[in-house]
Amino acid sequence: MRSCSAEDTAALLAPGGHDDPPVRLMCRARLGPGDRVTRRVLIEGAEASGAGLICDGAVIGRAGQATTTRAPTIAIWSRREGQDWSRPRNILIHGCHVHGAIRVWGVGAGQRLDQLRQSSYRADHTRRLQEAAPTAVRLEDVTITGTGSIPLYVGPGVTGLRLTGSRLDGRSVSTAIYLDAESALNVLSDNTIAVRTGREVIAVDGSAANVITGNTIRLSEGGVTNRGGVFLYRNCGEDGIVRHQTPSNNRITGNTFHASWFGLVRAVVVGAREGNRRYCDADAGHPFGSSQDDGDGATGNVVEDNRVERGL
Repeated sequence: MRSCSAEDTAALLAPGGHDDPPVRLMCRARLGPGDRVTRRVLIEGAEASGAGLICDGAVIGRAGQATTTRAPTIAIWSRREGQDWSRPRNILIHGCHVHGAIRVWGVGAGQRLDQLRQSSYRADHTRRLQEAAPTAVRLEDVTITGTGSIPLYVGPGVTGLRLTGSRLDGRSVSTAIYLDAESALNVLSDNTIAVRTGREVIAVDGSAANVITGNTIRLSEGGVTNRGGVFLYRNCGEDGIVRHQTPSNNRITGNTFHASWFGLVRAVVVGAREGNRRYCDADAGHPFGSSQDDGDGATGNVVEDNRVERGL
């Protein structure tokens, strides 16, 4: 880990906007409560290992600024180098208020879906993605205020991410948190999730061996009646990508779901899709995963000691 120099910190805090090129962060910066980073932040490749932001209340991004899947507020990405991937490890984001989205992604970063598609047509896809993706990312005591896109996206193959003691609020046209295919061993604990979402709050899509525990999850935030809570499924065939891993061996325990008085509450749903999507055949013709079986295949999951509180 290298601490940021005064010159590094000055570059990070230099005036700019979301449409400007991102600031490449390859050190660990210490900011203060009056500091504001107005450009996007890119933490990319092995040379960024150990980098991070220790904010002490500093703000990253601009309130209300829309983000996209290609241009999140903070991108923690791997980079392709020939046939290999250079990935960042041991990233820390602590005490920051992030407006927009954080996206952690390896193969396919920046919506380069053809990379994922071609890998998924070969054996050992899960292992390959996990070896290429960022690992050991810690998000501690952060606030992420969503402005439309998913506030926290954990991309294909990401392992060892921890979101702890944090708050997610604002709005999302999709979910608040998405654990994507082939990712594993991630932890979401002791967070408050109060995002007005367009669908379920947390998606576990072909992601395995994660721990989701001790969270407070609001299902009716912003006047929307009882969105789903945590859905486990395998999104067969989307974009022609074969999903190899199933949403299995996850632990979803000790969470509190706040719901309105009215309407059905689906706090945790294991096997939420079971092939019920029009694009499931788009990955046909390969002897792996969802190409052979459109079912979710969710097994070995532990769901216990969760509770629903209505009317709050």
